[in-house]
Amino acid sequence: MPHKNRTVKGVLGGLLGLVGLSAVAGLLVTTSVTPVLAMTGIAGNQALTLFEELPANLDVNAPMEQSVIYATDPAGNPVKLASFYEQNRVPVTYEQLSPTLINAILSSEDKNFYSHGGINLGATVKALVDNVRGTSSRGASTITQQFVKNVQIQDCEQKADIGSDTYSEDLQQCWLDATNAEGADGIERKLQEMRYAIQIEKKFSKNDILLGYLNIANFGGTVYGIEAAANYYFSTSAANLTIAQAATLAGIVQNPNTFRIDKPTGTWTDGDGVAHNTAEDGYANTLERRDYVLGRMLADGKITQAEYDEAKATPITPAISQPSQGCAAAGRNAYFCQYVKSVVENDPAFGDTPQERRELLRRGGLQIYTTLDMRIQDPAAQAMADIVPANYDNQYFGAAGVSIEVGTGRILSMTQNTTFLETPTEDQAYTSLVFAGDQEHGNSGGFQVGSTYKLFTLIDWLEKGHSVRETLNGSVQTALKMKVCGNTQNVDTAKIGNFGGGRGGTSSVLNFTTQSLNSGYFAMAAKLDICDINKVADRMGVTLANGGKVTDQNVPYDVLGPKNISPIAMANAYATVASGGTLCAPRAIDKVLDSNGVEQKIPAIDCKEGVISPEVAATAAYALQSVMANGGTGRSANPNDGTPLIGKTGTHDRWSTMMIESSTKVATGVWVGRWKGQADIYRKGTGKHLLNEMRYPLARAAQEAANEFYEGGAFPQPDNNLTRQVLTEVPAVTGMTVEEATAALEGAGFTVAVGAPVDSDQATNIIVAQDPVGQAPSGATVTISPSNGQGTTVPGNLVGMSRNDAQNALVGAGFSSMQFDASCNGPGKTVATTDPVPGSAANKATTVTVTCQ
Repeated sequence: MPHKNRTVKGVLGGLLGLVGLSAVAGLLVTTSVTPVLAMTGIAGNQALTLFEELPANLDVNAPMEQSVIYATDPAGNPVKLASFYEQNRVPVTYEQLSPTLINAILSSEDKNFYSHGGINLGATVKALVDNVRGTSSRGASTITQQFVKNVQIQDCEQKADIGSDTYSEDLQQCWLDATNAEGADGIERKLQEMRYAIQIEKKFSKNDILLGYLNIANFGGTVYGIEAAANYYFSTSAANLTIAQAATLAGIVQNPNTFRIDKPTGTWTDGDGVAHNTAEDGYANTLERRDYVLGRMLADGKITQAEYDEAKATPITPAISQPSQGCAAAGRNAYFCQYVKSVVENDPAFGDTPQERRELLRRGGLQIYTTLDMRIQDPAAQAMADIVPANYDNQYFGAAGVSIEVGTGRILSMTQNTTFLETPTEDQAYTSLVFAGDQEHGNSGGFQVGSTYKLFTLIDWLEKGHSVRETLNGSVQTALKMKVCGNTQNVDTAKIGNFGGGRGGTSSVLNFTTQSLNSGYFAMAAKLDICDINKVADRMGVTLANGGKVTDQNVPYDVLGPKNISPIAMANAYATVASGGTLCAPRAIDKVLDSNGVEQKIPAIDCKEGVISPEVAATAAYALQSVMANGGTGRSANPNDGTPLIGKTGTHDRWSTMMIESSTKVATGVWVGRWKGQADIYRKGTGKHLLNEMRYPLARAAQEAANEFYEGGAFPQPDNNLTRQVLTEVPAVTGMTVEEATAALEGAGFTVAVGAPVDSDQATNIIVAQDPVGQAPSGATVTISPSNGQGTTVPGNLVGMSRNDAQNALVGAGFSSMQFDASCNGPGKTVATTDPVPGSAANKATTVTVTCQ
């Protein structure tokens, strides 16, 4: 068994090492080596001060370690999604090393490790003299010296530019520079290595040095450290290696790229082109080295003869466990992983330059704990797999979903129908684009978001003091006057129309929202300004997917969402409404630890209160809840589990669809459509689902899971003023022509209906009646009635006339038919009443009945 953990500071071994090192320096200067030093350019006084020029700070840098991204499993525990590395390394503690492994390493590499002071003086002096004389290039390094060498290699590799075209060559040069044992440079390197070794022995315990060596040593290719080597070559751990396996790895470390056993066709080729160390020859070179290690273990009494015989008789049988790195290893969680990776590579919290950030991810041993909640992710991903094929028709049909925690911006789930693959391919079932993200976070160009963009018209409408109960003429119009940054344009909304071909009509903003009526929202926008609407979107955190501002270009049709925006940006805008007006930028990382478990800086949590007022947010939510109710366009996406939801559907032309819904706790956004091209998705399906309707079950599944674990409550009551019934003064139009009356009423925002002509003595085109009069809801229908030209007026002075005078007056007014009651018979009778009454209008053919007194 290895010795107990101890240091050698102040111990005789360290003293002897220092004395021995001085002796070596003296030997190099005073013996026959001096001429050689002179020839190689190392003058005597330079050699004498060689040690003094070496750095005194011997704290070794942490080795390159893989970074790991974690999600949270249903039990609340971290679960690995993916790892990133240049060197596949899994650091272990001393207690995780098997005694067999330690004995194999010590017997073969440095049997006196626990007794020397950092260098093997006799072997080192002989090696130095032989190297100067050119008779040998062996190093005679102790494990401590090998640790020093590996640290130097590591330090050099960390300085190499990962993006350089010569990166591989630079790494090879790091190894050559650290292992060179020939000439003046080799002598200087060996002396420096000795100084480091002695100083390290004074500062660190033996066990720590041995552990550091085993964690940093290369075992071939990108496999670094004993745990990664055990995992890779034998699919086991450093704690569970057999004697034969431990001896094999102890042998590999002596010459990693020659003795590695993961290349069945051989690790090197001789001058005749014959491959060696192949699976066919039983990895002969490695086998020879392994058997040497076993022999040393037997000689040192670390194993018995029987154990030796059994291990030596065991063939080398690799059980390669290919390490997986990168987001492809995350399976159906890969697109969220790629989003996280983009955050690390783009956010200054992880480094000042892109190169620093890339290197930190692949070398820094980060433990990245993300916001992904598998309780939401798993059902959402399963629904995506069940509903949307990875490649429906070879015309770039795609789908993506994302769920965001309201009030924090934490991304709880992210799904996509395709399979993650970074290598370009013509198979549309594979892509590295993150559809839910944007150019910076996933290299996606975003999508036209359709009517989900109406949210910003609604918010601007409310912020301008309008009510959701205000009634407007929401009919399609060929010349609707709309303002764009103060400039009026005539817009033909009939070109866009409404879903299903309807022409719209007069109704309230609330109903326009419920039915997602395009012409109704154009009518609302006509009372606003397109530039103000886009400013609302900008204020609520929405940007173009390419990073541009939504306010950069402004056109009337922006009301219907033709801009390319990421699904995550739109979902987060609805989360802002659900939060009561607090905008929290989407975030994917909760915590990052370095390789020592120290918490690191992460992108700042960015929440802004009051982006929209609580009153506006509550009233917008009131209107948007109708979308998710029976009769609303989003009803098919409602899980109907009793959780209050707001939502909005969106369709752009015939190739892009969206569904966004939110509780007071979680907002979910789903996009389904063409991620390239504009092929029609309507009236097509998989047998179970129409393409344009897939958004509903996808959103429903994710939101249902979110509602179960993030219980949403009731939304605040809407503002009284913003839900008031709005009455507008109705212009009085009697006496006007039909054309004049229509223009006056429509100009005031009312809809006009021309009723049947009524009796009047006015000309036939003159309005003689209207309904309503006084005040009515804005946009209400006003019925106007023109004269039929057949009317006259019952004389107003008939009462008190005699029968003859009354009859003459009625004939004079144009009446041809009259009936006098029996009460009018006899002398002295006068008119008491008439029907129609005096002064009233009536058709000339009307019979006037007269009663006398």
